[in-house]
Amino acid sequence: MSEVKLFYHKDNAIRMSRSIEFLKTTPIQNFLWIDLNNVDEEIEYELEDYLKIYIQEEEEMVEIEMSSRYMETSDSLVVNSNFLLSNFEREPVSFILKNNLLISVRSEDLNSFHETIKKISANPKNYPTGYHVFVAILETRIELDADMVEDMTQEITALSNSISLQEADEELLMEIKNLQEKTMLLRENIIDKQRAVSSMLRSEIIPKELHARITILIKDINSLLEHIRFSFDRLDYLQDAFLGFVNIEQNRIIKMFTVISVIFMPPTLIASIYGMNFPIPELKWAHGYMFSIILMVVAVGIILFYFKKKKWL
Repeated sequence: MSEVKLFYHKDNAIRMSRSIEFLKTTPIQNFLWIDLNNVDEEIEYELEDYLKIYIQEEEEMVEIEMSSRYMETSDSLVVNSNFLLSNFEREPVSFILKNNLLISVRSEDLNSFHETIKKISANPKNYPTGYHVFVAILETRIELDADMVEDMTQEITALSNSISLQEADEELLMEIKNLQEKTMLLRENIIDKQRAVSSMLRSEIIPKELHARITILIKDINSLLEHIRFSFDRLDYLQDAFLGFVNIEQNRIIKMFTVISVIFMPPTLIASIYGMNFPIPELKWAHGYMFSIILMVVAVGIILFYFKKKKWL
């Protein structure tokens, strides 16, 4: 859904408008945040011309080079970052900061933006400029990332508690693989924020009063990365445990077939001997057939007794 939100100061509160014409008829210094959600190119061109900014195309927003993801000039700052959706798809978001005004460009509804709007509405005095809003969006995004990491940890714990020799199948291996991929996406997403926030801390246009919050944000990011690293280690352990269970099951099957083969070897040998086309004394016995059967059973019994004694069964 195409949506434009203009946040501005009025009467010690932060209000919102959806009209581009209102933006043109109101002093620009009153505005702190312009949020563009899946807007048409005509609106982007109109804002570019009025605000003297450049709104990047989606192809530019997803560039992986740091020079494309963080750009700073004497009076403006451009930050491109990926925000994870609930289904672990990446949504590129571009932030433009100029003259205390934040312009955000995205194409999906994001919980981090909704939560930030609630924060600035509840405490408008804490958000005098767009820089403060931008830091708040990053803080909210890291909080949501932390929730995703926690949910991932619970999934890994549940999987770890359920894994057993009987459950060692392809479905379990695929579940471990999917969790590894999700954890990797989380790590990439958080490292993306780490690079941007670290660059912001060295920025000359970010207000000094925000440096303390940015420093805390970096610490939170590092803590999440440590947690994710631990999750990676647990998944590696689960994968090793799965492969161990598979090996145990394979060894058990091979052992079973080996025992069966060894058990039937003496009866086979006896049957082969009495099946030869040579004169055999036992053929003249009245109970020769029963003798051969008993001999086979005794041979099997001796082998089973030996295996039990050696604790191979």
